[in-house]
Amino acid sequence: MKTRVKVLRTHRGLTQQELADLVGVRRETIVFMERGRYVPSLKLAHDVARVFGAAIEEIFTFDED
Repeated sequence: MKTRVKVLRTHRGLTQQELADLVGVRRETIVFMERGRYVPSLKLAHDVARVFGAAIEEIFTFDED
């Protein structure tokens, strides 16, 4: 999975903890998500997209592999 979470988060001036609080997860989840090591549930992907005012597809790219 490829993600633009870190780019969008830093552009908004949010810390990992602030984003985690906004979407209701632990900071570690954001860390792994930003590294592409955590595939979010549809609900979490939706919540993250809502924070950034973007479509899920603009933030997450799911590889076929």
